[in-house]
Amino acid sequence: MKPIKTLIMGAAGRDFHNFNVVYRNNDQYQVVAFTATQIPDIEGRLYPSILSGPLYPDGIPIFDESELEGLIKKHSIEEVVFSYSDISHETVMHKASKVLAIGAHFKLLGGEQTMITSTKPVISVCAVRTGCGKSQTTRKVAEVLKNAGKKVAAIRHPMPYGDLTKQGVQRFGSIEDLKKHECTIEEMEEYEPHIIQGTVVFAGADYEAIVREAEKEADVILWDGGNNDIPFYKPDLSIVVVDPHRPGHELSYFPGETNLLMADVIVINKIDTADPVGVETVKNNIKVMNPNAVIIEGDSPITVENSDMITGKRVLVVEDGPTLTHGEMKIGAGTVAADNFGASELVDPRPFLKGKLIETFEKYPKIGALLPAMGYGEEQVKDLEDTINNTDCDLVIIGTPIDLRRIIDISHPNVRVTYELREKGSPNIQDVLQSYL
Repeated sequence: MKPIKTLIMGAAGRDFHNFNVVYRNNDQYQVVAFTATQIPDIEGRLYPSILSGPLYPDGIPIFDESELEGLIKKHSIEEVVFSYSDISHETVMHKASKVLAIGAHFKLLGGEQTMITSTKPVISVCAVRTGCGKSQTTRKVAEVLKNAGKKVAAIRHPMPYGDLTKQGVQRFGSIEDLKKHECTIEEMEEYEPHIIQGTVVFAGADYEAIVREAEKEADVILWDGGNNDIPFYKPDLSIVVVDPHRPGHELSYFPGETNLLMADVIVINKIDTADPVGVETVKNNIKVMNPNAVIIEGDSPITVENSDMITGKRVLVVEDGPTLTHGEMKIGAGTVAADNFGASELVDPRPFLKGKLIETFEKYPKIGALLPAMGYGEEQVKDLEDTINNTDCDLVIIGTPIDLRRIIDISHPNVRVTYELREKGSPNIQDVLQSYL
């Protein structure tokens, strides 16, 4: 039989992983191409032969998702594998309908096929949407484990936006490693807080090879999920974070609902800033969909340097990029700080946008009067710097997980906001980790 001609729809993460574990050495399939979306400027690249294996000596081309229908027809694609996250159920089915109308199969891969088994205990931290608070939850888990004397390796969901030939396995043990691996702002936002906390981070493109390296120096593997994707490793304990600022999204976004159903522990985060009605909606949905899950309630308190500088000022609020874009959040740590400390106005950055940030707002018009800290490449980082400095404001509030001032020069007066998970009562993270301590 001829191999089944296959196309993988992705966004430079789950798509590569699915290929590696299901298709790379499988001669029953021929993966003709990847398509890419969500991440700027990743189309036109090649998944290199060093990663694609002997069946693909020339690598595999990556196209923009807008070319999907044409690629299916041109190459007589038989199966299309959907392989990215944080997209509404309705939108997934619209994409499926287009594929089916052309005549190809539309396929979703399950955890049994795609979750790698580790030789060490695996604790996963995932979410139902981008921006729920996975990172601060993961840091809390790492803190509890390390305080109990455990060696922890955090393995982060992939963000291989650079030279893929160099990104098979990456280890981050110091801030200097961020420079060594030429990390984007998005990567630094995920890796740097772990590094500062003293946790070694692994990431890259080949997650079988990555976990084998991490196992050499860890007692426990901590899977730090991306977007609302399901884990790449089979978890011994599954922790999932939900967001009462977006009640109902835990049931309506792919594959976040899958995480909700698989969870052993569910953290309801940001209760301190959420509408109580939203909190109750989320609680009720958990009770219906996963009544056996342990529920942890938590706040996400902010810490603001020089908070008195905010009072009465016209402020530009810079928030985490993916949280505002495909995460669709309307509030972040910087927004909370502006409200709590009496800013007179949130300055709308849209009249002052430069370069590729104009394209970002065209693609995600619902962002509103907040500025996403987009930085997938040098050009975008420069556009971010120019936009901030071009904006007519009194003060810049930096609500990103890393200190942007280390990356760009901000000419306006500025303050930074940080945030952590604070559980409310019991059960808490310590309680649910007891068997691992």
